Amino acid sequence: MKIIKHCEEDGAGGTDLVQGVLLGMVVDTKLEITNCFPFPRHSDEENFDEVQYQMEMMRNLRHVNIDHLHVGWYQSTPMFESFLNRALLDSQFNYQNSIEESVVLIYDPLRTAQGQLSLKAYRLTPAAMKFYEEQDFSPEAVGLLKIGFDSLFEEIPVVIRNSHLMNIMMCKVEEKTTSGPQLQSLDLATSSVLKKNIKQLMDCVDSLSQDCNKFFNYQRQSSKQQQSKQQYTQKREAENATRMQKGLNPLPDEDLNKVFKPIPMPPRLDSLLISSQIDNYCKHMSQFSSQSLGKLFMAEGLQDPSN
Repeated sequence: MKIIKHCEEDGAGGTDLVQGVLLGMVVDTKLEITNCFPFPRHSDEENFDEVQYQMEMMRNLRHVNIDHLHVGWYQSTPMFESFLNRALLDSQFNYQNSIEESVVLIYDPLRTAQGQLSLKAYRLTPAAMKFYEEQDFSPEAVGLLKIGFDSLFEEIPVVIRNSHLMNIMMCKVEEKTTSGPQLQSLDLATSSVLKKNIKQLMDCVDSLSQDCNKFFNYQRQSSKQQQSKQQYTQKREAENATRMQKGLNPLPDEDLNKVFKPIPMPPRLDSLLISSQIDNYCKHMSQFSSQSLGKLFMAEGLQDPSN
């Protein structure tokens, strides 16, 4: 509830990104998240030390005997935007590198507004940790570690449990609620949601196409340079053979990397992240479409005069 409240108050109802710290403990093979606190909003011009703020908050929580062990962080997803990006990967790597059991909780305010609480926990896979630690994003490294867009993150099952006091409070709130029935989950208008998701999906496909074109250009330029190197080497060998026949000393060996400057290889990490975003949008649209079709069939059955 603290995460939802933080998103509603500081995230403008889910349109802005909000982040915070997760606190809890490890019990046997389970990670229990029992508390959290948000990162305050500040401008880039302000001199704000996030590390000092976190340490001060955890120190204060420890003084009042509340779980204060750092076990990860959380963030919301801005409206119709994917959370899979370089910033998330970098932050989770730093957390997981310093705190092995840390996770990131992703809260989706859009799905929650549609009647389904959306909280998902993710961790970097061991292969992704090694891949990002070495900072070698070449195709050879991707093939060696067998990294794919679907193996960067692993989803951890989330079980939500409320305390007895929380359940009592929710029952009292439900009794005092005088508003009519909540029918948002029965809304049949789906075109706007699908239209925005398809637009985001098209943008990701365009970005992936541009990234692929960069890699194809690199391959063509690299192939041309390799042919130029072979022609240059053959020419030097022919010149040396001619000089040897004339009794002259052969030409000194040259570093080909100085003659032909190496072409920088485009990193493959961006294409993996964009592919993960595309996969995430496709899954979202598939789930949303299946639910919408079920509601449409139900509405058709209710309107059938024979029933």
